[in-house]
Amino acid sequence: MGTLPRMRVRHHCVWSTGTTRSGFARTLTLLSYLVVLLAGCRSAKAPAGPSIEFTQIPPAAQGGRERVDTITGRALGAHPGQRIVVFAKSGPWWVQPDSDHPFVTIQQDSKWSTSTHLGYEYAALLVEPAYRPPPTMDATPTQGGSVVAVTIVKGVGSLPPNPTKSLTFSGYDWKVRTVSADAGGGLNNLYDAGNAWTDASGSLHLRISKKFDQWTCAQVSLTRSLGYGTYVAVVRDISRLEPAVVFSMHTYDEGGQEYYRQMGVEISHWGDATAPSNAQYGVVPLYIPGNVAHFTAPSGTLTYSLRWEFGRATLETFRGSVARTEAAVVSRHVFTSGIPTPGEEVFLFMLYIVPSKHPLQEQTEVVVEKFEYLPE
Repeated sequence: MGTLPRMRVRHHCVWSTGTTRSGFARTLTLLSYLVVLLAGCRSAKAPAGPSIEFTQIPPAAQGGRERVDTITGRALGAHPGQRIVVFAKSGPWWVQPDSDHPFVTIQQDSKWSTSTHLGYEYAALLVEPAYRPPPTMDATPTQGGSVVAVTIVKGVGSLPPNPTKSLTFSGYDWKVRTVSADAGGGLNNLYDAGNAWTDASGSLHLRISKKFDQWTCAQVSLTRSLGYGTYVAVVRDISRLEPAVVFSMHTYDEGGQEYYRQMGVEISHWGDATAPSNAQYGVVPLYIPGNVAHFTAPSGTLTYSLRWEFGRATLETFRGSVARTEAAVVSRHVFTSGIPTPGEEVFLFMLYIVPSKHPLQEQTEVVVEKFEYLPE
């Protein structure tokens, strides 16, 4: 009786061990088969398509003709004849280094390099010989058609902010732009601090003037964000601006979120002297149907108003210098689609130039009598 249990145990162990070895062998065989099968699948896969990588990325900064850096990379798997096109995002996307020299040659070792104006993001496109890049575009570059591959990166690090001049107007602190900018209308405009000042009555003057045989423009922006509320500006007669001139009053977030949180009113013929209207309300992006409303700004002093609420932006123009309910309404439009939420946007005034068949002839000056903000 004492040996029976031990014999059974030994018998059990021998049977169990033999079964385990056999199962292990079968498992090894199955794994070997799977390895061979997977290797065959990998070898059957199509080779990866061409791609682009960056090896040197400029910093993130607002663009302008005086801010230039070098951007480099590699084009892997590119075919003969294909080239690189670089865009920098500063407001919209701008082809680099300029629209007259948009193509970058790929070297035999796959490397490419070009100069670029600065932006917050950079896009490198591998393109076929037939591709013709636009000078600027609002939409992010995508692959398709003659664009074989696209890689987009954010700028690395940042630069100190551009120097500005301080100005006080209507009880608020403003910054006067002193360097060039490529935002607005397709021209890289020069800006001069001497083109913005306040007079003895407190009115703000903005001017386009010549300096060293070049036109220089004006821009002032609030030093802080105000968010939801009503923005009001009283402006003297600007109904007779030359076709190449734009006067704009709008919100703008330099960080680029939610289409730069840009919305407001612009007075201009946009370079076309025969345009039926001389003003428009807009919420960026303007290429979306319903995001622009044209109207005619008459002569005389006018009051412009932007009321910004959650999901709603109401833009109005009144005759005279006060936006009262009894004031004569020139135009009114309500936007309810694509309205941004508050971020780091500021309100600004811009007086600048756009391309035109009728180049600017005379110095231009705009007077803003008053700015007012009414919180929600």
